[in-house]
Amino acid sequence: MLRLQSALGVFALLAIAWALAENRRAVSLRQAVIGLVVTFVTAIVLLKLPVVAHAFGAINDAVGAISAASRAGSSFVFGYVGGGPLPFDVKVPGADFILAFQALPIVLVMSVLTTLLFYWRVLPPIVRGMAWLLERTLGVGGAVGLSTAANIFLGMVEAPLFVRPYLAQMTRSELFLVMTGGMAGIAGTVLVLYATLLAPLIPDAAAHFVIASVLGAPAAILVSLIMVPETSDKRTGGALENPEMEVSGTMDAIVKGTSAGIELLINIVAMLLVLVALVYLVNAMLGLLPHIGGAAISLQRLLGLMMAPVCWLMGLPWGQAVTAGSLMGTKTVLNELIAYVDLSKLGPDALDPRSRLIMLYAMCGFANFASLGIMIGGLGVMAPERRAEINTLGLKSIVSGTLTTCLMGAVVGAIS
Repeated sequence: MLRLQSALGVFALLAIAWALAENRRAVSLRQAVIGLVVTFVTAIVLLKLPVVAHAFGAINDAVGAISAASRAGSSFVFGYVGGGPLPFDVKVPGADFILAFQALPIVLVMSVLTTLLFYWRVLPPIVRGMAWLLERTLGVGGAVGLSTAANIFLGMVEAPLFVRPYLAQMTRSELFLVMTGGMAGIAGTVLVLYATLLAPLIPDAAAHFVIASVLGAPAAILVSLIMVPETSDKRTGGALENPEMEVSGTMDAIVKGTSAGIELLINIVAMLLVLVALVYLVNAMLGLLPHIGGAAISLQRLLGLMMAPVCWLMGLPWGQAVTAGSLMGTKTVLNELIAYVDLSKLGPDALDPRSRLIMLYAMCGFANFASLGIMIGGLGVMAPERRAEINTLGLKSIVSGTLTTCLMGAVVGAIS
């Protein structure tokens, strides 16, 4: 029954995208059907084929090795605060885990590995292969396919660097697709972090995050072309060389990858501190209002009620939808890291295993207001002549990115 609910939710979410479309008459039914079929086939292949499942098991092992390597470095530098042996007995379970010193340093290691893999020309051919598949199956331009494929591994600002010379000449629909692809995925630098947080809660969490990154490409194209359909016959090409990397050697790649990781790490720590503090202040003000249902009004409760119907559409039982809706609201207003931390802290009875898996996919994207500022700033520098259009598409891209990740959650729910 819940699978049927998820299947119906897929069409309901696409109907919401169509209702928000700029030009409903221009939406190509043929392209939408192909996009939906490709999304479902991709999900089935990645989740159900034993050979593929075995391959993703190796990814879990690789993520475990990266996490252990990061813990070795942090414990060496920070001692027991960074995960080393404790000089005392822990009286409260979990009190020895310190997010900033034990989990977040993974970002540094992943930043270096990503830089090295691009310098060694390992990732670029993979990205171009994915771009070729998207272009042949979904009929998008090469430049758009290249940027969307790069989002599987990179963030919302790094991926468009692959097609920077073409941003100025893209159609409005193609530009929106680039923005949606950025909002509907996460970067490889944080993928391992999120997988580490959820590993005790969801079996093979790392593999599911990788699958979500791959599945996000066709799903983002599907939702984007419904909300801002293509109205011209133009398709922007993408026969570009790899982005220039100002790296002179392997050691230089390590140094520059570390520097970039430090900037990202400091930004994550600062944003977490500020956003959690702001939520506390908002809840303190809402707490002055009369209690409803025997409990104080909070931002999480309000967001939970607003997003609960969406979570129900993804296939969650209504009794769990409000809790899941609160996570979705936190992810949209604050960011996905805080939402995943909240998910990892939920009691075992809050969400069943299937619901946890659906929420992993539904929250696997950068669609939030803080990321919007980063995207507008980055794309505005790359294509200053399109800055006004980028700004007007900004809020719409948060909606499209959220619908894309929710669509992925519903698809996974329909086949799980």
